[in-house]
Formats: sequence, C-alpha cells, structure tokens
Amino acid sequence: MSKTSKVSPDLDTPTDLSSDGVKKVSEALNVLLADAFALYLKTKNFHWHISGRHFRDYHLLLDEQSDQIFATTDQLAERVRKIGGTTLKSIGQVAKLQTIKDNNEDYVPPREMLRELMQDNKHVAAAMRKAHDVCDEAGDVASASILENFIDETERRTWFLFEATRQEGGNEA
Repeated sequence: MSKTSKVSPDLDTPTDLSSDGVKKVSEALNVLLADAFALYLKTKNFHWHISGRHFRDYHLLLDEQSDQIFATTDQLAERVRKIGGTTLKSIGQVAKLQTIKDNNEDYVPPREMLRELMQDNKHVAAAMRKAHDVCDEAGDVASASILENFIDETERRTWFLFEATRQEGGNEA
C-alpha cells in the first residue's frame, strides 16, 4: 500500500514526498476511498428501496447524490497512485477498511434512510478533515486541495438530507 511495502518497480511512481508521507497519505486516502464505495452502495440501496409519498423527490435526490459520491472514487484512487502508493484492489479490501456501516435491513422508512445518510455524510466530512491534516503534515497540497472540494460537496449532501427530513413547521428533524 505504500513505498515501504515493496511496491513493484513498475508501479513506483516518482514523487518528492517522503516515503513515510506517501504511506500515511495513501492509507488515509484509501480509507476515504473505501468509505466512498460503501456510502455509494448504501445510497444506491436506499435509492432503489425508497417508498412513500415523496418517492420521486427522494429517489432523484439519492440518485444525484450517489453519482456525486461515485465521482470521487477515481480521483481518490488516482491521487494515491500519483504519489507512488497503491490503492484498493477488491471488495474485500473495501469491507476491511470502510468505517461506514452497511444497512442490510429489508425495510427502512424513508425518513430514517435520509437521516442515516445524513449522519454518514457528516462522518465522511469529518474523516476528510482528518485526512486533510495528514496531507498537510506530508506536504501533499494537491491531495489536500482535492479534499477541500470533496468536503464542500459532502457538506452540501448533508445539508440537502437535513432539509429533506425536517418536520413541517419544526426546526429540526
């Protein structure tokens, strides 16, 4: 997963970052990547299984959000490779690294789906901030810059999910 774990010479991308920096940034970004795949699949699961009077609005919202989440995966993985690290290779590795909990329930009420996704997106934003700190410590401004944009997108998803679950006439869902 890093320069210190015997990366094949064919994959050992040259970088001016330290070996330790590559290792730490790669590890942090790979956890974010695993969480992106887990959150993508959970969002799609809820998209496929949403029901109720707001079906169309929620169905479209979750489809849009899953596309946004999936769009981050290639950038995260390619960033790891650009600095000379290695990235995820299997669903098993995703399952090992992910910090987002799966939801395999047969039925989840729509509002609970949205609230769970809101909490998951908040969790991802916090993890991205921690990974940003790792990038800063390693002097990896490019990875930090990518994360800044992803944090903003994640906070936007959180906001939309919050607003979609608010009770009529109430301040909080």
